Amino acid sequence: MSIELVYEDDWLVAVNKEPGLLVHRSWLDRHETRFAMQLTRDAVGCHVFPVHRLDRPTSGLLLFGKSAEVARSLTDAFGERRVNKTYLALVRGYLEGEGRLDYALTRELDDIADKFADADKPPQDAITRWQELARVELPFAVSKKHATSRYSLVRLSPETGRKHQLRRHMAHLRHPIVGDTSHGDGRHNRFFREQYQCDRLMLHAARLQLTHPVTGMPLRLDAPLDTTWRSLICEFGWERALAASRESEVESALSAG
Repeated sequence: MSIELVYEDDWLVAVNKEPGLLVHRSWLDRHETRFAMQLTRDAVGCHVFPVHRLDRPTSGLLLFGKSAEVARSLTDAFGERRVNKTYLALVRGYLEGEGRLDYALTRELDDIADKFADADKPPQDAITRWQELARVELPFAVSKKHATSRYSLVRLSPETGRKHQLRRHMAHLRHPIVGDTSHGDGRHNRFFREQYQCDRLMLHAARLQLTHPVTGMPLRLDAPLDTTWRSLICEFGWERALAASRESEVESALSAG
């Protein structure tokens, strides 16, 4: 059992978490034996401290500090919105162009973990920027209302970090993420399972951009896409669109610098 290392230095380490992997041991799933924190510790040979979270079904970049002090500094950077986060998502329908959604979210409480939490707490501000990268129309009538089915590849950049924010914001826009069993569309989830053997949430934490907590240098981390993502991108002919998007991001970064 191993985990993919994306970046490591004397102070921090970043890994590419696979979907379905818990960040750390949790009594909410006592039968699980594999955890990202444990696998990362084994890979780098020292204790690591979690900085932020990824939902269990979400794949992609997960950052750890090699000391409590570095982890605390990184956690503060996330909390103060000094980390730019970029996700890729496959959503239902054509989410055209780009935009910014400012839509507050009420707290999602777990029956066990949040047993004593304040259920009457007011909604928290939540902001997500989105941009369509590619689209496809498939000759399958997943819905009885339409003879075909449409999907989009989108880039999502959350400016806040609320629980299930991206999944809930996409559902609010009526473009739920494929594979989302909590906020998504069961018909389209089932279609992707049966047609493409895709039984997972199609949400990937692709990039983190931040200032290194010790050296002060700019740091950009990228997590490669897994085989499920690559297979669907090839199936839908999205390779050029994704490559063009990455080139555009590089050009923007160079011009900004």
